[in-house]
Amino acid sequence: MKSHVILSGLGAVLLAGSAFAQTAASTQLSQGDAQFVQMAGASGAAEVALGKLGSTQGKSGDVQSFGRQMVTDHTAANEKLTAIAAKKGASVGSPSAEDSKAIERLGQLKSADFDQAFATKMVADHQKAVALFEKESKQGEDSDLKAFATETLPTLKHHLEMAKKLPGKEAATNAAP
Repeated sequence: MKSHVILSGLGAVLLAGSAFAQTAASTQLSQGDAQFVQMAGASGAAEVALGKLGSTQGKSGDVQSFGRQMVTDHTAANEKLTAIAAKKGASVGSPSAEDSKAIERLGQLKSADFDQAFATKMVADHQKAVALFEKESKQGEDSDLKAFATETLPTLKHHLEMAKKLPGKEAATNAAP
């Protein structure tokens, strides 16, 4: 009976130790790095969804092509980020409520209206993404995430420049109050 109690107690200690190890693994990242993973993951997932819309609903061939590139590039980046996050015990975010609403709204637009709204959204999203990745590249504490941000940044900057040249972007800029 005494040995059974000791073994039961040892089992409880081992289980508690295992739970602590799992908790420690999920908190390997600093708050800033964990926030980067969430925000970058959410942004990347939104860009894939928006890219799919652009590739199918865009009036302009340039918008369609840009949409396809968003799907390809952001899917690849999301896969890298997800792999890094998994090693760190973290998970990536899904599109924010704001992005989900924008995806739904854009999904209802057609033709030139779609192209204009899509171009405007792509510029705004990539401005935010560039700022987020620049911050992580300079201030991130986790070396893997810092390297990921640094490696991904030129692609995001290129996307921003491309988005600024999309058809309909000029009308959106000129129509803005």
